[in-house]
Amino acid sequence: MKNMNFSEAVERSVQIRKLYHQLEKKYHETEWTVEEDALAFLTDAGLVGRLTMAQQGRWPTSGETVSELEHKLGECIWWLIILAERMNIDINEAFEKFLSKTEKLGE
Repeated sequence: MKNMNFSEAVERSVQIRKLYHQLEKKYHETEWTVEEDALAFLTDAGLVGRLTMAQQGRWPTSGETVSELEHKLGECIWWLIILAERMNIDINEAFEKFLSKTEKLGE
């Protein structure tokens, strides 16, 4: 698997979201709102918590925890990119600001 740069990840994420918008229009006549996207992200983030507990042996599991956890971690990153894009926030810039600010806390 190749490593991609962050800009490529953002572009690919936006293209995938456009496809989901088409499905939403087909089945529900309208696209999901930003709030619905945020709720979907929170649902997936909750699943990351549960799968983490299972992966660490603190929650019973009957499935392939590692592959499910990998999928949900990736999906959460995707949702964050999508939420930023839909709210006109440059996720790359936001992440850079966060890292720089946090690094300064350790100095």
